[in-house]
Amino acid sequence: MVAWRLKINRLHVDLAGLRLANPTVLASGILGLSAESLSNIVMGGAGAVVTKSIGLKPRRGYENPTVVQTSCGLINAMGLPNSGIREFAKEIREAKSFGVPVIVSVFGFSAEEYGAVAKKAVDAGADAMELNVSCPHVEQTGSEIGQNPATLAEVVRKVKAAVEKPVFVKLSPNVTSIAEIAEVAANAGADAITAVNTIKAMAIDPETALPILSNKTGGLSGPAIKPVAVRCVYEIYERVKLPIIGCGGITNWRDAVEFLLAGARATQIGTAIAIEGPNVFKAITRGISSYLRRKGFGSVEEIVGLSHRS
Repeated sequence: MVAWRLKINRLHVDLAGLRLANPTVLASGILGLSAESLSNIVMGGAGAVVTKSIGLKPRRGYENPTVVQTSCGLINAMGLPNSGIREFAKEIREAKSFGVPVIVSVFGFSAEEYGAVAKKAVDAGADAMELNVSCPHVEQTGSEIGQNPATLAEVVRKVKAAVEKPVFVKLSPNVTSIAEIAEVAANAGADAITAVNTIKAMAIDPETALPILSNKTGGLSGPAIKPVAVRCVYEIYERVKLPIIGCGGITNWRDAVEFLLAGARATQIGTAIAIEGPNVFKAITRGISSYLRRKGFGSVEEIVGLSHRS
């Protein structure tokens, strides 16, 4: 696995101080509740991993059904189930031995909770934090924070004061201007922006005439949201100077390159794993490498934001 990474130096990227062997990252919410599942993703070729969102205390999440497949992706409303940071610290320590950066996604119901979870995660060995301020289906956290500039700034400042590791902020597309929200996060001290989380959606069963998900609404992921996510990355790149991690509907190398051209320095992959399996990371990375070679570029860095040239 190490030898495979060393052959593709052109794919190395720096992400707010984190050194990635390639620009593919496991998105939060997918196979990130245990070190064992993260190990499978690393073996599949991911340059870094993001855990599922972890809170201060254990949380059961919603009753089934929590996921529904559509013709263009998945809608999920898991309810942020997790074991709590005290228990999850063991998984972080184990994941640290896998040789890639471990980014812990954290959530809370107050700025103080975000800070407390982040500190415990760093104490366990986390290389960076990703603040989930964009979950579309849990009240009093997630998007309710990310859509409120004052609250978002408070959360970012509290976490930055609590840890000395990079702090990424994962934003919601369910806002009037994501670039303005990104600017708020940047001014509060964020080290990078992840764009985007899922889009609020729902599905109804014609036979029962009832919403399918137990929570009624959830977050849409997959190919349907890619054009929205690309637009968001493009707009953020023109507004703030922070590194951007593009996320939303990436299923192949062309999708990943599109995000890079829009301004992302790295890409997160989630829903595609359910279809292609963990080796999707290697497939996408090889495709990016071939693209760079065919176009005469020496590194990923050379194409980041290339679509903005006048």
